[in-house]
Amino acid sequence: MFPLYFLRHGETEWNRAERLQGHLNSPLTEKGQRQAAMMASILLEELGPRPAFRLVSSPLGRARQTAGFVSEALGLPIEIDPQLAELTMGSWDGLTRHEIQTRWPENFEGASDHDWYFRSPDGESVDDVRDRASAWLETVRQPTIAVAHGLLGKILRGVYAGLDNEAALHLSEPQDTVFRMQGRTITRLAHRAEKWTRFSAYNDAPL
Repeated sequence: MFPLYFLRHGETEWNRAERLQGHLNSPLTEKGQRQAAMMASILLEELGPRPAFRLVSSPLGRARQTAGFVSEALGLPIEIDPQLAELTMGSWDGLTRHEIQTRWPENFEGASDHDWYFRSPDGESVDDVRDRASAWLETVRQPTIAVAHGLLGKILRGVYAGLDNEAALHLSEPQDTVFRMQGRTITRLAHRAEKWTRFSAYNDAPL
């Protein structure tokens, strides 16, 4: 499979407020902009300017804003793909967890911290998102950089790594890390203590 670099958008105003975004949107915070610039720098060091890669983004504003930093750093145009959008939670988009639990307490019975997002009465199911992520991965037929979202990203990386839904939902969803996906191996590229750190083992998956 062709090399694929995946990154989540930087921190947003609603991330900071712990408000679910889904298909709604809020802008990057100053911290989120720094995160986006840092991930763009990681990619520039990794790939060099104007690499022979596609740069593909979710259509949602926070991902497109993050992709803009990558586009400027690497000199690549941005393509938009709706399949990379975050899952929608329907009526829950734009609410906090507390607001949701207050209005739909019955939907949280038996839910865990990792799967309650999929309990919305009119949102996407985990299988819906997995099918979408799987279909998108099938379209990667050249070296690609993808900018998308937390939950979509966990499931997409899980599909790539051959994990089931439960294991995929336990993966991390950092906003300052680039994931290099190649040869069915996932490597984390992050900036720590003023130097580039490469995690040669993909250790997000539970043992």
